[in-house]
Amino acid sequence: MLQANLPQATSASRNDFDVIILGGGVVGINTAYFNLKNGKSVCVIDRQPQAGLETSFANGGQVSVSHAEPWANPSAPLKVLKWLFQSDAPLLFRPRMDVHQWLWIAKFLVDCLPQRASRHTAEIVKLATQSRSLIQTVRHEEGFHYDERSKGILHFYRDPKEFEAAIPVAELMRQYGCNRTIIDADKVVEIEPAFADRRQEIAGATYTAEDESGDALKFTQNLAQVCEKMGAVFHYSTQVTALGLDRAASKVTSVEVVGPEGYKTLRARDVVVSLGSWSAPFLRPYGVNLNIQPAKGYSVTIPTDGSNMAPVTSLTDDEYKLVYSNLGDRLRIAGTAELAGYSRDLNRTRCQAIIDNVRKLFPRAGNFDAATFWSGLRPTTPSNIPYVGRTRYRNLWLNTGHGTLGWTLGAGSGFRVAGMIAEGKGPFAA
Repeated sequence: MLQANLPQATSASRNDFDVIILGGGVVGINTAYFNLKNGKSVCVIDRQPQAGLETSFANGGQVSVSHAEPWANPSAPLKVLKWLFQSDAPLLFRPRMDVHQWLWIAKFLVDCLPQRASRHTAEIVKLATQSRSLIQTVRHEEGFHYDERSKGILHFYRDPKEFEAAIPVAELMRQYGCNRTIIDADKVVEIEPAFADRRQEIAGATYTAEDESGDALKFTQNLAQVCEKMGAVFHYSTQVTALGLDRAASKVTSVEVVGPEGYKTLRARDVVVSLGSWSAPFLRPYGVNLNIQPAKGYSVTIPTDGSNMAPVTSLTDDEYKLVYSNLGDRLRIAGTAELAGYSRDLNRTRCQAIIDNVRKLFPRAGNFDAATFWSGLRPTTPSNIPYVGRTRYRNLWLNTGHGTLGWTLGAGSGFRVAGMIAEGKGPFAA
């Protein structure tokens, strides 16, 4: 059960808070919500004019415990080598003269070792399972909707070898509470009839009935409205310029920002960094070094225009690393990852590759000519384990680095950080 106590009236001025959260995406807003539930006064700072307008804006829409297997797994190195020279590859490395990128790649290769990959899978499953339950609780208690669907996630395979390799991973996930079951092609068509014309292409699948899908942007903005009603102060269109530090006491004393009202100094007992891919460069000058790289992902949103041939179950296409979520009047397809710095420029080749794959699989899914494209930078650690905990400064906390699973893990990590702040202690994350 969530704690029910609301924040009490405080004599602090509008510049003083219990908790300041840097970042108003799905992770930051969840962090704000659970701190408010713990009775804290909260301020959220975001450079956008509303919550959720960056990486949370048009992601794949899956709340997917079943996707807990990290990118860094024993099969990854050979795949990455194969994809190096393919412009439409699902995972594309574009090496640059950037020491931070090369350190990330080195750690990624180490994390591909079998024992490390298994341990990281188990950690992500535990956090994701907790988070999925919390999302359902928030939805019920706060009474809002976000085009959610509770039809599970179907992860299908075309390559028999890839399907065979998925079986032990599914077994590992079941050991830790994720009910990812193995099914054959006939069962795939039974669960999702839109596959009827493509049944012969499917080698097999896994199905996780408890997983969900929904619009992360709608969830984030609805929850932000709940937070405002609970007393949170939001500074939108506001850039964080610096942290004030008391190095002798190892603590943050203030947050300097610039926004519509000019420069301002805000104070809080605790500060949480949830700046996504920008967390690492922001914290580097303060001696907090995060191994996060921005992984540019793409999404395509296709109006269904009333089509009853669009899939209604959330899907994952293993071969092309694409996810599908039916969001009522539109079909969202997202995927691919490009490690190439902080640019969000749309690569038309990669966008077209997504459209071509969808059209081949579900040619009558919707109005392809009205498709819209988007890219976002997902803050990715080599292990896919996010940073959740304290830094070298005793009141500076991290909730960042969730990679492709920010929507899935955000409620769980927000709940955990809020609990650490309430107790005044937590694990050292960086």
